[in-house]
Amino acid sequence: MSNLDRTPDLSVCGGRAGVATAPVHEVFAGREVLLGESTKVRRLLPNLGRRLVGPWCFVDHYGPDDIAAGPGMQVPPHPHMGLQTVSWLLSGEVHHRDSLGNDQLIHPGELGLMTSGHGIAHAEQSPVPHPALLHGVQLWVALPDQTREVSPGWSHHAALPRFADAGVTTTVIMGELAGAASPGQAYSPIVGADVALDPDADALLPLEPDFEHAVLTTLGTLDVDGVELTPGSMLYLGCGRRDLRLRSASGARILLLGGEPLGEQIVMWWNFVGRSSDEIAAAREQWMRGERFGAVAGGGDPLAAPPMPPGRLKPGGAVR
Repeated sequence: MSNLDRTPDLSVCGGRAGVATAPVHEVFAGREVLLGESTKVRRLLPNLGRRLVGPWCFVDHYGPDDIAAGPGMQVPPHPHMGLQTVSWLLSGEVHHRDSLGNDQLIHPGELGLMTSGHGIAHAEQSPVPHPALLHGVQLWVALPDQTREVSPGWSHHAALPRFADAGVTTTVIMGELAGAASPGQAYSPIVGADVALDPDADALLPLEPDFEHAVLTTLGTLDVDGVELTPGSMLYLGCGRRDLRLRSASGARILLLGGEPLGEQIVMWWNFVGRSSDEIAAAREQWMRGERFGAVAGGGDPLAAPPMPPGRLKPGGAVR
């Protein structure tokens, strides 16, 4: 998934300074962004109040959209570096192609995990023909400094671990939760899980107290630790929780995101995660010259990178 903002800011994220070390409640609404030719998304992360949740640095929630009469998702080839993309569908299908030659159709409940590392390009499009509904979440994970130059790669996992208790079914997408571990390779302590609540569900979800956590509501209305959430809203929970109370009268579905706070500064711009303004600018020029990231066969014409903002930005702040 690409950040198609034509005037993206250079953003410094990370370090311990902004991490809530105790439990908190911070509710964020998504900012509507046009993605490609026809798909609107709600951007939950980064937002004005928070840039990271653990290593999670980007969250787009889209749908459910009726695309029966339209093209659906159409995101042409674009580059990534220094991050992992996590594709998660609730309805519909997405066709992934990348510059390594991977060509994969992603269905609901399957993990599409791309590690950009030193650099990769990919395209994401609704297949032809495609299902009538499209609903999903696209997430990025910032790679820590010691592994951010790893070789790029793609993995697809059709079967993920699940556990059920008290009317709640949890699918572990990334990391580990309640002893269930995702097959997706992570490079820092992390958790990502899809949690489905039956009507009248009332349950405790176990958490890692050293992680910071957030909850994104994807379907229905529910009570999370006493806070009512509606679809498309995110609740940041801070650190220090060993469990989380979930209740829903009508049934609901959420994404639990969390991880060990990122104890280093990163610079985010467009589709890149780096450590300096100069590094980001160099990657942009390499993409525009057709270098470093490769070409995507069959994905259409590649996106042109937006112009860099004026001035320079250096990461700073408290680090571990």
